[in-house]
Amino acid sequence: MKNMMLCLILISAATGCDARGLFRIADVSIIDRDSGVTLAPHYYRGEYWVAGTPGARYAIEIRNRLGERLLAVTSVDGVNVVSGENAAWNQAGYVFSAGESYQITGWRKSNAEVAAFTFTDASNSYAERTGRPGNIGVIGVAVFRERPPEPVYTSPSIGGQTPYREGAAADTAQAPSMRAQSEVPAPSAMARSAAPATAAGSSVQALTEPLGTGHGEREYSYAQRTNFVRLRPSPDEIIRIRYDSLENLEAMGIIARRGSEAPKPNPFPAAPSPGYVPDPPG
Repeated sequence: MKNMMLCLILISAATGCDARGLFRIADVSIIDRDSGVTLAPHYYRGEYWVAGTPGARYAIEIRNRLGERLLAVTSVDGVNVVSGENAAWNQAGYVFSAGESYQITGWRKSNAEVAAFTFTDASNSYAERTGRPGNIGVIGVAVFRERPPEPVYTSPSIGGQTPYREGAAADTAQAPSMRAQSEVPAPSAMARSAAPATAAGSSVQALTEPLGTGHGEREYSYAQRTNFVRLRPSPDEIIRIRYDSLENLEAMGIIARRGSEAPKPNPFPAAPSPGYVPDPPG
């Protein structure tokens, strides 16, 4: 039986990106929308981390690297960003056409609106406020390739039309999918893992309350539904990005503390400037 779901098509002009990707299907970046800066990923114990600024709005920018449509089931803090369900692979997601790039900017509220993603204290996060605090601080994108349409034979028609037509099989059903209004494009900096990763523990306690993602102000973002039949039930690629405040990432040793860089060694410490051999004493 085919794996089917209703997908949302992002309605906006595609944006080209030249950023290099570490994996083969999709590039994912986290964008600080208030500053326009792409948050730099920091690799630590098998995971990628980004430092968010409390109070800032952010976007998840996804770029399809293939010449075919992709489905990106996206979660924040363990919650599906389209449906609000506890995130699972077989749920609603965003469909990207070949080579397209879009920014997912918030929790989907309708076909015309989202509630903006904002970095906030974990206690004020959407996941915490809805009684689901167990996965705060992680962004996930499960990427699926599309099953190619099967040729369907029909009787030859009058007028010399082809007896074959391309299209989805007759038992294809709708499932939730979406395409959202893209924000101003920003350069992509890919941060991902090719398979589900286990959270790396740290013996160092964070100095402040961890960051989560809040349910921000409503914004215009148009979406419509489309059909998407997955090539296989499991994701072709899983992208996992963890986030917290800069202070907490420094406390956990993920990012070096500001001003704590070790001094650079001097290969000739006794000769700071060039000269000649001095005369002996006396």
